[in-house]
Amino acid sequence: MQFALTASGLRLRQFFGLTKPRVVSLIVFCATIGMLLATPAMVPPPGLLAAAVVGIWLVAGSAAAVNCLVEQKTDAVMTRTRGRPLPRGEITQLQTLVFALVVGGSGLALLYFEVNELTMWLTMATFVGYAIVYTVILKPMTPQNIVIGGASGAMPPVLGWAAVTNDVSFQALLLFLIIFAWTPPHFWALALYRKLEYAKAGVPMLPVTHGDKFTRLHVLFYTFILVAVTMLPYATHMSGLIYVVSAIALGGVFLYYAFRIYRDYSDRLAQTTFRYSILYLTLLFAALLLDHYFTF
Repeated sequence: MQFALTASGLRLRQFFGLTKPRVVSLIVFCATIGMLLATPAMVPPPGLLAAAVVGIWLVAGSAAAVNCLVEQKTDAVMTRTRGRPLPRGEITQLQTLVFALVVGGSGLALLYFEVNELTMWLTMATFVGYAIVYTVILKPMTPQNIVIGGASGAMPPVLGWAAVTNDVSFQALLLFLIIFAWTPPHFWALALYRKLEYAKAGVPMLPVTHGDKFTRLHVLFYTFILVAVTMLPYATHMSGLIYVVSAIALGGVFLYYAFRIYRDYSDRLAQTTFRYSILYLTLLFAALLLDHYFTF
């Protein structure tokens, strides 16, 4: 009996691993921030909030599983991904496909019946954008895969906003724009210190096709764009002093790392910048939320 329970638990962890839980947790966090920012009251109705969070999580996890399925061979030759369930042979391709269909379909149904139709369609479009357009078409074809494909990754706060308001306002689009501008320096910092692995896997990431110096310049350039974009919520009176002070401070640190990457590159610095970029986005959106509730 104990052995059966242990085996079942291991199997669940393997399928859970297909959903890229760390990535999906950031997606759900950004979607939740979108829901809270769209609500004049303290919080949205608990039932709506729960249904939207679970629905978005399920569809995002399904998209991640499809990504794992498509990139199985690529993942097998890269250090950071070869421990995933598919490259290790722990789960078959058919099992992954069925899992993705069931989980994704459940998430879309939950959004349609318990949230609203607009959120369901936007979430489905995000799924297609990531699982098909980015993973199948853009990533193996162009070094601008991150820039173009970043549109799907920037959608979570829009989904959250639509879940509450059944609309997409300019405020939701500003949140989209922030993540869209954040994506290139975030991923190119990773690509710089993983360049040899991407080259071995045949993925045309920017450092592979255009070299380190060109990529380092683009990390700096897009970080400037990001910092400028993060001023828009304050400029449009969407947020107040708490947010803008936080955005300036967080952006200053990001620019510091980007300058150092450009002038004094090391793999360790790129790793630090990549990790900071995740913390940066989390704290930036947390500052937006704090400002929403305690506006000066």
